[in-house]
Amino acid sequence: MDAPTTTSADSGSGGGGGWFTPRKAPPTGPGTNQDTPSEGRKVTPIRPVGRPERISDDPAETVPAQSPAPAAEAAPAPQHVSAPGPRPRQAATGGNARPTQPGPDATARPHAAQHGQGSSPAHPPHSAPPAPEPTADATPRPAPAPEASPDARLIRRTLEEVGPDADKVTSYFYALLFVRHPELRPLFPASMDTQRDRLLKALLTAAEHADNKSVLVPYLQNLGRGHRKYGTQPEHYPAVGECLIGALTRYATTTWDQETEAAWVRTYTTISQVMIDASAADELRAPAWWYGEVVSHDLRTPDIAVVTVRPDQPYPFLAGQYTSLETPWWPRIWRHYSFASAPRSDGLLSFHVKAVPAGWVSNALVHRARPGDVIRLGPPSGSMTVDHSSDSGLLCLGGGTGIAPIKALVEDVAEHGQRRPVEVFYGARTDHDLYDIDTMLRLQQTHPWLAVRPIVDQQAHLQLPDAVREYGPWNEYDAYLSGPPGMIRNGVDALRDIGIPVDRIRHDSVEELVATGS
Repeated sequence: MDAPTTTSADSGSGGGGGWFTPRKAPPTGPGTNQDTPSEGRKVTPIRPVGRPERISDDPAETVPAQSPAPAAEAAPAPQHVSAPGPRPRQAATGGNARPTQPGPDATARPHAAQHGQGSSPAHPPHSAPPAPEPTADATPRPAPAPEASPDARLIRRTLEEVGPDADKVTSYFYALLFVRHPELRPLFPASMDTQRDRLLKALLTAAEHADNKSVLVPYLQNLGRGHRKYGTQPEHYPAVGECLIGALTRYATTTWDQETEAAWVRTYTTISQVMIDASAADELRAPAWWYGEVVSHDLRTPDIAVVTVRPDQPYPFLAGQYTSLETPWWPRIWRHYSFASAPRSDGLLSFHVKAVPAGWVSNALVHRARPGDVIRLGPPSGSMTVDHSSDSGLLCLGGGTGIAPIKALVEDVAEHGQRRPVEVFYGARTDHDLYDIDTMLRLQQTHPWLAVRPIVDQQAHLQLPDAVREYGPWNEYDAYLSGPPGMIRNGVDALRDIGIPVDRIRHDSVEELVATGS
């Protein structure tokens, strides 16, 4: 999977200031015209659809056995949505309005590199707050969890039943969608191998958290904003909801009844309206995507490249955030990469990309992209950003290309003139994987408040999280993690074990990284 990547200002990127007119615009799929205005504002609730027609598990063999259920009325114009901890993204039209400076995404902080691909976005883990410390005279008792709403209980019951058949539910969902609504097929990649699980997984994740508005709403807002780049329109939401209900009806044979169906209809109507509203709001302040011309391609190792691009209009972002990229060779396939530097005066953006087996986007960026090529960039996301109102130290763990957003955070601290301590643990399996160590050591020589500690597994026989335990204490530090999902999970466990509260640990959403594809 391609994880978000970042690039540093020291990566040898060339080019000066000013904005260009792309010479080679990558092909765009139907429904991606940025100049198409959105319409309407309210989504009509989808109608219960009853038992779906019989469809083979193989979408190629799918043929409706009866006339499709009536589709819901057209929904209003989309509005942007934000992603929680892990986060999703995507939605339709957008003009070329000059974007405003984004603030840190309060709910999503991507920081982990996906399976060795690029460095990934930063997200604070979405987990429960730390348990209260025990007192001398009483044993702490966890606060009782709030009682789930009736709709939430019905939805979770459905999810438990269909869980073992997740693959079949997904296949059937897309079969319904493409048979009943063939006009939507062009919005998806030609090959559905990597896209297949994402849409349905996002919908089910949202439904599962129906009672947790503080997590659900930002997640959906990020998702709605991100779907603009795919060409998603308000009228598409009822069709998706209809097919979601149809797939659940087929596989939740034990728990499904009219009451359950009504709960799903209500929940999906709420989900889609939040996404539509978020997309419409985002349309007023930012384009659905930016074009970026490759101005520098630095192959650091046979499978890792630092790619620097010049966007066609100002691209506001914060150090520690990430974006999604689409290449001209694989239209409608987007992958996430973190920015590898803090915002630069020349407006250039850099990304660290590692080519992985079967990684369409990562291999194209590492092995095919050259100066002059034009790619597309989605909007910035993520909240693994520095709080400059605090003087807490930064404890940064970066594995592989996950060092990219870590370097951006170091540059951000330096640019603000703060002398707060920053400790960077740069993990790698071999010396070969420390591809950006020279840049990090130069930063250490320049800034006395920065310490960089390379941790090579094959030499020290010590994994990155274990190495962190040997230093410290870290009581006055905020922790940032970026790297492969396994490193993130182990790192979070290690940091919690040594007493760092969960709300001071920021990282990429592991779930999102795992779902981001190749």
